[in-house]
This record gives sequence, structure tokens and C-alpha cells, in this order.
Amino acid sequence: MSWSVYDMYGSKKYLNRNEIITFLSLAKRKSFQIYAFCRLLCETGCRISEGLAVSHNRLDLSGPTVIFESLKKRRRGIFRRVPISDELSKILIKIPVKVLGDKIWPWARNTAWRYVSGLLHEAGIVGRHACPKGLRHGFAVSALGAGAPLNLVQIWLGHANISTTSIYAVALGPEEREIAERVWTRLYDDELYKNSKPFMIGFQNPPITNYRR
Repeated sequence: MSWSVYDMYGSKKYLNRNEIITFLSLAKRKSFQIYAFCRLLCETGCRISEGLAVSHNRLDLSGPTVIFESLKKRRRGIFRRVPISDELSKILIKIPVKVLGDKIWPWARNTAWRYVSGLLHEAGIVGRHACPKGLRHGFAVSALGAGAPLNLVQIWLGHANISTTSIYAVALGPEEREIAERVWTRLYDDELYKNSKPFMIGFQNPPITNYRR
């Protein structure tokens, strides 16, 4: 069976925009390092291991962008550049490291997973999507919902095949509503519709007939 943004019971595997905002609001109350890591996951859709591998040397402040090594490849040394917000770049550069070139987060993968999963639980987010991978899926859905080209999202996520990225090309949650409203606007702004008469105008109930048995 091919992969889907839903599980076999129809539950979504991604976090929607409101869930991501709630998650980040809670992360902001934690340590500087935890908030920065959570925000990196949300802004870039990177995998936990890819985020933990980031050092200050992989930040390009002229963009700003962050350079990830794509770890799910057959060989090492394949990198991708993903844009980040100015605010996040300022946060990342302020996190102290012992030696230039050291990783920004000297955590084990299990530690990072525990931080992220704990915050999702604290935010009241439960289900199949309440995991770090749910943030990655949520980034993909949000990016496409915001109008990002499919091939660009493919690059940001580090997918080898665009067919993998196209799985996310379904409008879901708030994104679906926004697109549907644009469709409705085009429909109802049409002159043919505006000049038509509403069905209920002049509508009269049919006369009631008394039937004899």
C-alpha cells in the first residue's frame, strides 16, 4: 500500500497550523536551545537527525538559510539549502558552542525526540501525528497550501523523487478551507451568477390538498 497523509483509520499524520502554533507557544517557555530546535523543525521540515547535525558553519546569514546534510541517501555528502526566518537565524547564532564548528545541539537523538514529543503531549496533541515526524509532514502540507511550487518543496524536504512530495499535494485542514474559499469567490463573482435570480425568490408553497379516504 502506498504512503498517505492519513493512516488506515483516516486519522491525519501531520500537524495543522493551529497545532503547530500551540506547540511553538509552549516551546517558547522552555530553554533557548529547546525553543530554537523546535522552531527549526517547524520552519524547515527537517528530520531530527538532520537538525542535530547543524553547526554555525552551516548557517548562511545572507539568506538567511540553513544547510542540511540529507541523511536518507545512499551516500553521504548530499546537502540542501533551506530558507529560515530572520528571527530564527538570530536565535541560532546566539546559541553558544565551545568550539566553532561544533554542533549547535549536543544532544543524542533520543533526547531531542523526548523534548519534542513531551511538548506535543503538553500541548494536548495526541494521536498518530503527535511526533516529530508529524511536524515534518505539517511543514510540507503548509508549504504547498501556501502556494510553494512542488519542486521547491521537494528540494526543501530532500526528497529524491517528486512523486514522494506530491503525496502532500492535497489541501488539508485550514489550507483546504482557504483554497475552497478562493474557488467560491471566483464562482460567486461571476456575472452569470450575479444576474441570476435566487431560487427562493417568489417561491410559493404548493397548495395543501385534502384527500378523502
